[in-house]
Amino acid sequence: MFRKKYDFVVIGAATRDYMFYDRAAKFLFTPADPTRQRSLCFEYGAKVSLDETYVSNGGGAANAAVNLALQGFRTAAVVRLGDDEAGREILKNFAAHEVDTRLVQRDEKAMTGFSFVLTAGQEQEHVIFTNRAANNRLTVSPQTLQQFKAPWIYLSSLSGPSWRKIFETVFSAPANIAWNPGSQQLLAGTAALKKYLGRTAVLALNQDEAIGLVKSSPAGQELPASRFSNVRFLLKTLQAFGPKVVVITRGKAGANAYDGRTYYYQKIVSAQRKVVDTTGVGDCFNSTFVGGLVRFSGDIQRSLGAAIANGASLITKIGAQQGLKKVL
Repeated sequence: MFRKKYDFVVIGAATRDYMFYDRAAKFLFTPADPTRQRSLCFEYGAKVSLDETYVSNGGGAANAAVNLALQGFRTAAVVRLGDDEAGREILKNFAAHEVDTRLVQRDEKAMTGFSFVLTAGQEQEHVIFTNRAANNRLTVSPQTLQQFKAPWIYLSSLSGPSWRKIFETVFSAPANIAWNPGSQQLLAGTAALKKYLGRTAVLALNQDEAIGLVKSSPAGQELPASRFSNVRFLLKTLQAFGPKVVVITRGKAGANAYDGRTYYYQKIVSAQRKVVDTTGVGDCFNSTFVGGLVRFSGDIQRSLGAAIANGASLITKIGAQQGLKKVL
């Protein structure tokens, strides 16, 4: 058994991203629905010609691991890949960024996960179609985590039938846990997640995710839609579920955080260059924020500033990792 001191162990998904750019899409605005306020639409039955296509690396855990390594942290990734060319490309990318891959799992029965990322409109917003594939078969045992001594576990979106079992292992580990829940976890609601929220050091969500999680609570189900537009209400409610720090990203409105005592806010960086692609900006922001807490001795405001700056860099390049820069 190998043991080595690391700063972060990152657990979750790794994918190959196939990225498409199109100008024909239209936006449908539905502000009455607090969790689905905008939709990306195409003419029914139309044949859509794509302007540009690219292939890059992605997945919540892979994006966070590469970013944390870039910031100078000793980082190991726990992901599951297929025994295929896509998996080999992801491994090469990890090696290029000095992410330790000894805990990466290879699956001979499932292909590497992949996503189709459709980016459209002047704001270059995107919709992601994902096939989790090998990610659905990820396993994490206590023995796995014991092989790396790390004060922090960064837990990104998990899929597949074993995510609850993985959670029992992860949240029993003697480490600080930074958690960005995925869609399966958010759909489970606060009743299923409450015991994990109480062990969370940093809970990171975008505004829609925060609204959905609050709405899933018994009290939240009775609230009018207008209540969920108050970010301080969301922060306070989520922090009361147990996390030490809650951070919510709000796109052009910036980012907010709360630690049970103080509300923090950071506006976005004024765009110096055109927004090219917003894929992976949440992973970039969240992992930079958590890394900032470590590097800046818990300074939330400084960590928010670094996370916003890195996100502003990321969106000037295509893909979830190409625009990352060292900010810590």
